[in-house]
Amino acid sequence: MTVSPHRYLHRVRFRECDPMGVVYHAHFIDWFEYARTEALREIGLPYKEIQHSGTSLPVVDLAVKYHKSAYYDDLLVVETVPSLSASGLKLTCNYTVRRQEDDQILVTGHVTLCFLQEGRSRPVPAPKAIQEALLPKT
Repeated sequence: MTVSPHRYLHRVRFRECDPMGVVYHAHFIDWFEYARTEALREIGLPYKEIQHSGTSLPVVDLAVKYHKSAYYDDLLVVETVPSLSASGLKLTCNYTVRRQEDDQILVTGHVTLCFLQEGRSRPVPAPKAIQEALLPKT
């Protein structure tokens, strides 16, 4: 199950760059998290509410491919496409990071999380509300 892409805008700050003005690679993972959080909030699934319901979403897989550099003061668009696995046990978010000015793809990647219920150590299917929110809108 997949929903429409979500766009998160981020202006690269000076502190996110090395002395040459190039973004330090690890910041992209932080931006993935910001984008994922906002994408889920937009479809009615704020992380805070998911957590308060007794469900946690630990990361079980992460991949990042760096295509081109991002620089200080670039305005970046982080596109997030969340999808639920067929089993309902995992949520995968695919990311594409572009520089808004020239639309060049800078970074692609994904993060896969599993659903854990409080007091259980094995993945469980996503709660019904999450499954319904991740259904494509027609």
